[in-house]
Amino acid sequence: MIDQRLLPFKFKVVSLQKHYETAEAIKNMTVRGAGSIGAAAAFACAQAVLECKSKEWPKKALRGFGRIANTRPTARDLFFAIERIRNAVEGKQLHEAKKAALEEAQKIGKEYRENGKRIGELGSKLIKSGFRILTHCNAGWLALHDWGSALAPIYFAKRLHRKVFVFVDETRPRLQGAKLTAWELANENIEHAIIADNSAGFYMQNQSIDICIVGADRIASNGDVANKIGTYEKAVLAKENGIAFYVAAPLSTFDFNCKSGKYIPIEERSEQEVLYISGYEKGLRKVRIAPKKSKAKNPAFDVTPAKYIKALITEHGIIKPKKSAIKKLAKKYKKVSK
Repeated sequence: MIDQRLLPFKFKVVSLQKHYETAEAIKNMTVRGAGSIGAAAAFACAQAVLECKSKEWPKKALRGFGRIANTRPTARDLFFAIERIRNAVEGKQLHEAKKAALEEAQKIGKEYRENGKRIGELGSKLIKSGFRILTHCNAGWLALHDWGSALAPIYFAKRLHRKVFVFVDETRPRLQGAKLTAWELANENIEHAIIADNSAGFYMQNQSIDICIVGADRIASNGDVANKIGTYEKAVLAKENGIAFYVAAPLSTFDFNCKSGKYIPIEERSEQEVLYISGYEKGLRKVRIAPKKSKAKNPAFDVTPAKYIKALITEHGIIKPKKSAIKKLAKKYKKVSK
């Protein structure tokens, strides 16, 4: 697993042997991004099963599943993966369950790679040569195996020799845009510029942005989308300035039992992420940027109402963020999750 907390300054791969280590890596954002959380959760669940002895099965594994479920409450892919592994091992003897859990985790990882590629292929049709694209946070290959979600259409467009320019929101407080998306784009030789989060409106107002594409952490059945904090305001600004705002996500990110965005749990992270900032100067450093007596609030996500979203880019097609269209997707989800 790549330790994403160290990027772009240091590339480090960590090896995690126990399910609680993988669960902690999800919680502390060693690994992050909807699809990568899903894949990590799948293998964490498989680890929980593999760690069991005959007398401990299945109670110990179920406790492990619970530990994993408590790591990132907003991320639908986390629960998708747990559900898949639980279904794969339910009712089986331990030796059968161990084999089934590992096979299902590997299958989930493969699906994320294939789905990201398909999202890229379909989404690239929305990108014309010369387009200037705004994205928020990081929804590239660090966030979903090999291709990503929001960045996948951009990568596909590049391979089709279309010239694009990407505006990268820095994405405070953890700077996933400035640190991770910019690092990915640099590795892909795609022209880009990092911008302060509060400058996106300026570029939209001055007709410098043609299209917005972001990822998602959970999509409700009515088309409302939970994504990294700051997504909502970008969508409102895009609507005000007549710019199409797209959300790219695989089927696993849809919560078909969630009626609307108001029912999506929003993770509140430590105020330390707001009060301090990390960077590189002769090594990685963290410095305080606020008065010592000041407190901070740090919601990790916000909800963008469906009315601000032009369409949802999925591996099964580009659909309107409407109940009727999402209901059709739910039937495909049932087939995948069995």
